[in-house]
Amino acid sequence: MLRIYFTPEDLARTRISAAPHPMWETLLSLYRLRTRTGEVTFEEWRRSAGPKAPADTRLLTDLVPRSGYAADFLTPVTDDLTLAEGLEALRLTPRRRLRQDLSILVGVRRPPSWTTALAEGRAEAVVRLADAVERYFEACLAPYWTHVAGRIGQERARQTALMADGGWERLLEDLHPTARWHYPVLEIGYPVDRELHLGGRGLQLAPSFFCQGLPITFLDGDYEPILVYPVEHELGWSALGGTRASLASLLGRTRAKVLAAIGESPCTTSEVARRTATTLPTASQQASALRGAGLVTSRQNGQSVLHSITSLGLALLAGGSA
Repeated sequence: MLRIYFTPEDLARTRISAAPHPMWETLLSLYRLRTRTGEVTFEEWRRSAGPKAPADTRLLTDLVPRSGYAADFLTPVTDDLTLAEGLEALRLTPRRRLRQDLSILVGVRRPPSWTTALAEGRAEAVVRLADAVERYFEACLAPYWTHVAGRIGQERARQTALMADGGWERLLEDLHPTARWHYPVLEIGYPVDRELHLGGRGLQLAPSFFCQGLPITFLDGDYEPILVYPVEHELGWSALGGTRASLASLLGRTRAKVLAAIGESPCTTSEVARRTATTLPTASQQASALRGAGLVTSRQNGQSVLHSITSLGLALLAGGSA
């Protein structure tokens, strides 16, 4: 059981992630890729993504066992929830952090020889690892990222509505079937007994697509506090990857991703950029092109522009290139 201790300041600073964390989803997907747990939910994705995993994915699995502790430095928390920001933070990991996290892994399993250079903070080893993360993400997660981001966006909207109706108490009790809230302590299922004192830092609540079973957080309490927990899935979700591929051949990869992002739920240009891991100008340009083709509509919503998919766009999504 994990017991998280809040102060009034912590509640005031607790927030829900605005988008999925690419580095956390990358790490957690490595567990799903190599285990049969959740076979119905992830088996189709596993069969499709597994053969596409680049050869240097082994660098990641060296640091992420099939179960248990994975090196904390693989999942840096950044303000901008993009893969590019996460990779840059990984490349800038202090040597002290690399050495400390790898020493914990040594206590669980003997790491391969290449991690010696990583523990010493050698730039070439850190860059090599970051490049492996990027290649794995592009091969195994990018084709599904629009759906992943849309699902997390839906969950965030649902949780925001819960908080509006019942406050933090209602939201925290709804995080997970094991969650129990009795101020000032949130108890939630965890592989071991542990306490986390927020100490006024607040807590980032991060619904996760590839998390399964119990929630997860950093082993090191000095990291920014975050609680990563699973969302529910629709069966057959990974089949959407085939539709994305068909749309990409018809519209172009980026434009297809933008159409699919808007198809998940109406969203602003900034939300489109987050869901598709593109820049704001690119998201705006692609949404404009889709609007010109009659696939989306856009309307002013306060200071933002809200994009919605049209019936023609829905038909294209449903049929791919057929």
